[in-house]
Amino acid sequence: MKEFKDKVVVITGAGSGIGRALAIEFHKKGAKLALNDVNEANLLETVQLVGGNAFYQSFDVADKTAFYQFADNVIQHYNRVDVVVNNAGVAISKLSAVETSIEDYEWILGINLWGMMYGSLAFLPYLRKQKESSIVNLSSVFGLHGVANQSAYCTTKFGIRGFTESLALEEKLLKTGVSVTSVHPGGIKTSIARNSRYADQHEDLIKNFEKSFVTSPEKAAKIIIKGIERKRMRVLVGYDAKIFYLINKLSHKLMVWFLMRLGKKAM
Repeated sequence: MKEFKDKVVVITGAGSGIGRALAIEFHKKGAKLALNDVNEANLLETVQLVGGNAFYQSFDVADKTAFYQFADNVIQHYNRVDVVVNNAGVAISKLSAVETSIEDYEWILGINLWGMMYGSLAFLPYLRKQKESSIVNLSSVFGLHGVANQSAYCTTKFGIRGFTESLALEEKLLKTGVSVTSVHPGGIKTSIARNSRYADQHEDLIKNFEKSFVTSPEKAAKIIIKGIERKRMRVLVGYDAKIFYLINKLSHKLMVWFLMRLGKKAM
């Protein structure tokens, strides 16, 4: 997909970070926007940044009824959809698998994993009608290898990767113009860690962790859009993501050593 002028682009989690940067970048390319965020004030700020000319709706992506209604509303408003970016996501601060409550698992799975699935499946029938269209799901480098004390987050990001890569290879989709992309950002300069659940209990850890954030949301948005243009099945965002992917590919033992060293440095 080389041209985005007048294409309808749906972005969840557009109130900040990568989602906002994507909205601005697609706006510059002449796209028509349909934006979502659970934080209405942040969402309205993004709408103003793209000239106020965007369809928007504030709701929790974990709410299936609200998401499917959003899809219907987007089609009613624009009569089509060309690109869907399932970007909305949350995190849980440092907790071991057994310390993480079932309620915490349910919360993060609802937003990160189910939210992505609702967004993909609700819009897929409309995307298939286009000669060329795209589904883009935001996973993470934590969707490439498990990380200690991030079992819940990793579960969602592995799930996003698995769903997305499986969807991309399905025969019924391969016969259409729908391309499917799994995105794996490294450390992006957003507030996801600071806004994570229980972040107030790990302020020093988060400060150290944020030092590893090397890529701006604006740079990430440009890399993702380039991946859409080239119909890439997998997009790595940031040099740290590329290093993470390469080490994991070369040696599992080396990857474990690298993660343990990284964990000790963060502590």
